[in-house]
Amino acid sequence: MGLPLELQAHLQGGETTLCRCWAITRRDGVTFGFTDHDLPLNFEGVSFKPDTGLTAYAVQQSTGLSVDNTEALGVLSDAGLREADIEAGRFDGAEVRAWLVNWAEPDQRWLQFRGSIGEIKRAGGAFEAELRGLTEALNAPMGRAYQKPCTAVLGDRQCRFDLSQAGYSHEIAVDRITADGALQWDGLDGFLPDWFARGRLNVLSGAAQGLWAAIKADQQTDAGREIVLWSPLRARLQPGDLVQLQAGCDKRSETCRQKFDNYLNYQGFPDIPGEDWLVAVPRSGNPNTGGSRR
Repeated sequence: MGLPLELQAHLQGGETTLCRCWAITRRDGVTFGFTDHDLPLNFEGVSFKPDTGLTAYAVQQSTGLSVDNTEALGVLSDAGLREADIEAGRFDGAEVRAWLVNWAEPDQRWLQFRGSIGEIKRAGGAFEAELRGLTEALNAPMGRAYQKPCTAVLGDRQCRFDLSQAGYSHEIAVDRITADGALQWDGLDGFLPDWFARGRLNVLSGAAQGLWAAIKADQQTDAGREIVLWSPLRARLQPGDLVQLQAGCDKRSETCRQKFDNYLNYQGFPDIPGEDWLVAVPRSGNPNTGGSRR
């Protein structure tokens, strides 16, 4: 978007009253506003605070498809950005907008940058975040993979399975957590062992609220029913916290048909020939009639 005429006239006037403002919107909808002005500013429903210590390098922009990028530097504090939230991954992929603003007339502003947060480095009570432009999304691989297992994620637009159906998700408070980080209950009535394996755990309350983790195993042990995660949550989970367990899918056609009754939306190719078939040579004792291979 080009420079607004009102702001351009202000810049050409010689004496300017300019500042920069940044808005960071996390994926959970929480928005933070920062400015290098010495007083608070408000516009677009965001309050931009002056005492956060956030600064930014010059924005590198181009007219082609290369990725615009810059960096933001800031101080971690309980009032603004907390180290615990960054460590928990709450700012991963957060949307970032940066304006050049006439602080005397905030309606005169120019959206200079829009993108997302990339890599974040933390040290000594401060952070340095890489900011990635909108063209970063063009680096994502496109196209469809042809393979036997399903390529959809359970419950997404391709899968179309409704996980809110009875029997496919379960909300329960955590009973115990082992030294290895596994979650334990005396029992999960109504759910067979392995039902939640390869599923998802969503945290609904506590310090880790809003985070999720992939479930590696769901097993019955001497201590009770145990859920093992592929990787630990990046915030503390403790007994009493409410979690939601979602049924798991191993991407096989049999599971899609028998466990979820969703085979019409199966996104894999279970009958695609394997490598052994591609390198096979003709044999006289195995006639090729064109019939079914099964």
